[in-house]
Order: sequence, then C-alpha cells, then structure tokens
Amino acid sequence: MSAVPLKILVSGDVRGNFSQLFSRVATIQKKTGSFDMLFCIGDFFDSADDPEWQQVLSGEIKVPIATFVLGPNEAQHRKYYEVLSGCELHENITYLGQRGVYTGSSGLSVAYFSGKDSSSHGAAVVNDAQFSAADVETMCMTVTSESKFKGVDILLTSQWPLSPDRYGISLPTSSSASTVNGSSLISQLALYLKPRYHFAARENISYERQPYRNHQILQGDARHVTRFIALAHVGNTQKLKFLYACNVLPMKSMDVSELIKQPADVTECPYRFDRSLFKSIAKDEKAQQFFYDDKSVDRSTGRKRMSNDRYQQGEPRPKKSMEPVGPCRFCLASPEVEKHLVVSVGSHCYLALAKGGLTPDHILITPIEHIQSATAAPDDCLAEIEKYKEALKKCFQSRHCSMVFFERNYKTQHLQVQAVPIPQRQCSKLKETFIDCGLRQNVELAEIPKHSDLKQIVPAGAPYFYVELPDYSKLFFRISRGFPLQFGREALAHESVLNMPHKVDWRACKASKDEEVAMAASFRELFQKFDFT
Repeated sequence: MSAVPLKILVSGDVRGNFSQLFSRVATIQKKTGSFDMLFCIGDFFDSADDPEWQQVLSGEIKVPIATFVLGPNEAQHRKYYEVLSGCELHENITYLGQRGVYTGSSGLSVAYFSGKDSSSHGAAVVNDAQFSAADVETMCMTVTSESKFKGVDILLTSQWPLSPDRYGISLPTSSSASTVNGSSLISQLALYLKPRYHFAARENISYERQPYRNHQILQGDARHVTRFIALAHVGNTQKLKFLYACNVLPMKSMDVSELIKQPADVTECPYRFDRSLFKSIAKDEKAQQFFYDDKSVDRSTGRKRMSNDRYQQGEPRPKKSMEPVGPCRFCLASPEVEKHLVVSVGSHCYLALAKGGLTPDHILITPIEHIQSATAAPDDCLAEIEKYKEALKKCFQSRHCSMVFFERNYKTQHLQVQAVPIPQRQCSKLKETFIDCGLRQNVELAEIPKHSDLKQIVPAGAPYFYVELPDYSKLFFRISRGFPLQFGREALAHESVLNMPHKVDWRACKASKDEEVAMAASFRELFQKFDFT
C-alpha cells in the first residue's frame, strides 16, 4: 500500500487553557515533526469568559496546527458558537458541528458527537448542549446506511460510554464506574459505528483500555478492534495525560487481513445492544419522513419492518442514499433554511440570496437535496445548475453586468455555487486578479479546458476551489490544507474589481431580516421573466 498514515493529536477538555495546549503542541511538533491535525474533545471553552480566547482571536496566542473542535456541552458555552451546524471559529480552528462525520481527502473517517446525555439527568433535551436517544439513533442510522459500512476510523464523544472498563483494565484507583458520568446511549453509538479509536473526555481521567472485539467469536466474520481512550483536562494539577498522539492509516487504504488483526490482549466488547433505548425517533414525523420509506414503516413502532433477523440483532438496516448527519442549513427541507432568502425553486436546485452578500444580487445556486459538491452531484442536478447559470447571465446582461461563478468544496457540507454579477467595464481584470490573489496566498490556480468536466479532474470528496469567469475561462485549485476560506470573495472585492475590501468577510456584511426580505423581493421581480421554473 502506498498510503501514508496520518499523524493525529487528540486533546481532552481545553477549558480555556489555549496557551498551554498550543505551546505543548508546538513543542511536540518541533521535536517529532509536523502533525496533520488536532482534535479537541470535551469542553473547549471555560464556564466564564475566556481571557485567553481573546488572545487567540487577536493573534497573541498562535494556533500551530489545523484544529477541530466539538460543540458545547454546557448551555453557557453556546455563545461561542455562531451556528450549531459548524463554522470557522478562528484561522486554523474549525468547529465541526454538534454531530456528524468528517471525511478527509485521505479517506480518514472521523465521527463526532458532542453534548451530554439528557436522559442521564432524567429530563428531556432542554438546550443545545444536550442530546437524546433520537439524536443517537439518527446518527447511527445515517452513518451506517451504506451496505458496505465496516466502521469509522475515529469516534470523538465528549461524554464517556457506560462502563467501558467491563472485561478490561480497571479505572484508576482515584475513580470508579459509579463516579464516572457514562452514557448508555454513547455505548450504543460505539456499538453501531465500530470505531477503531474512541476518544472521550469531561471526567478528568486518563485511561486507556485494552482493545475490544467488534464481533463475537465463532459468530460471523472477524472485524477490526476498538481502542477506548479517555483524556484528562488540559492543565490539570495531577499532571494526568491530556494529549494523545497516534498514526492512523485510513481503513479504506488497509488490507483486510491487516485491518482485522486481533492483538494478544484483545477482550470481549464491554457493551451490548439495547434497542429499548431507541424509541423517541418514532414520535418525530420529520425524522420518519427523512430516514424511512413510508411504505415500509410499521406505524405501531415507527420502525421499518424487516424480513430477516438483522433487526433482532440490533443492527441498523441500510438505507438507499446518504443524508446529512444533523441539520444542514442548505437542504431545502431543513428547518434551518432561511426561506425568506429563497427566490426560485426548480426540480433539483434552488436560488437564494447569499447571507452577507458582496452585492444585493449575490446569489447562491444550491441543490434541494443534500449533495456535498459538484463532483458528487448527479447529472440532472448539474444540468439544472447550468440552466440557472444561463438564466442569470441573461438577466444581468440587460444591466450591463457579467456573471462570475465559484465553488469552494472545503470545510462545507453542502454544494453552493456562488454567483456574483460584475459590471462589464470591470471584467477585464478578473483573471489577473484571481491569479495574483492566489499567488499571494500560495494558491496556484490552474486554467483548465473550457469544455472540461470537473469530475474528470478531481475525484468526488476531494477538496477544491473552482471559478468560471465571463470570458469562459475556468480556474481550478486542488486544496490540500490551509486554504483561505474567503478567497473567492477576496478576489472579487479587490480594488481592481468591485473595490470593496471591507466586504471580504461575509459576517461584516450581514443585513437585518427586513432588509433581506426586501432584497429578495427585489431580486425575484428582476429575475421573474428569466426564471424557467
């Protein structure tokens, strides 16, 4: 195999100790070489206002590595997360979202699940820092939906599973199973997702269990093992381990014989399937419609009827197509979609005003269903995207403007084609500006043939930036890491094009809802006679 293992760091609860964490990471990298990424689990922020976070934002505390963090576990931490579906908190610090799967270009699959179990407190979910059985079941059914699903490389949970030490090494003498706030729902999540590594935090305990089997001896084929690792708080006074380093070769790149090797100290799985925990999703009509085919749902239980015994064994039945894990604010059926921004709906795609647009006519072309990128989109969806592009070109031609279309498939979970009208007198500098802006940021844009197909250039899932210019030029960059998220806006906002440097960051361009409603109405009227829908 030619694949190279990824060098990964995982941290326990940071709790606002950013200086200590990042200086420790920088020291490790200086001694052993660069790591590919750092995942922070548990509480990233402290309960009170974090003075060190302001130092991170100002650049006084440097972030030496691509860092990925989970969502809030306490209600008072919610203020730090602008949108719960995931966003960039700062340069080099990405909030993944409350729950989902991060898949890198290497094929590494990292499932993450933040929050604390509301049922362990005898109450329903009351805030964004808690989760329910329905949340866990939705995650399990979605991630395991592919018929060839074998497991994930890494599972990150803020809360511990229940009794992970059963059949294994006992917890440290200073701790016991009765004092650890473990969740039976997290145990079920680990059973379904079959991670090769499972990391948890929040208990200020450093604990590494022997690997356990994901199959029963003499019952079915052998599977890979799971290693459960708990990490303490950053800066804990007991000097417990809070940072874990590992080299992980994605299972997609591994030979089966190597993947399923059983270590000498392997034990039985400490968890057992418990279907009785998964009842609440049946009460959610939206969840039923989203994940199940109405024709095969047993209305008495809200579950699919199954003709074999796999259901009795507690295994989820695969569904036909992948759906987003958790809410996606671009899926038209999602409750998070800001529908007042939508200006046209076709058969496969829709148009919506961009949030914080460069201009009042900055538009997004995006699929109705959940599709990550143009390289993953089916032909009928791509055909309608092209149809919308032609309609927008004709619409703005009467206003002496030409269209620029760009897409960034990096740190996004839903395809968005950005469409920005540019006055024709300012179009001659577009290609030069994009290339110059790229060179300043180590983004070497390549021009590709005018009739080329992105699917022939980059495989589905691989990150990239792509722009189409009014002169039919197509510029492309294959992203590896550290790509500037606002690059497309920065080039268009340049003084040689729109001359709007203050509008590079969309967050600085937010309008009120009333203003957005008025802009949407104005655009809808402008576009009406070109709208093929």
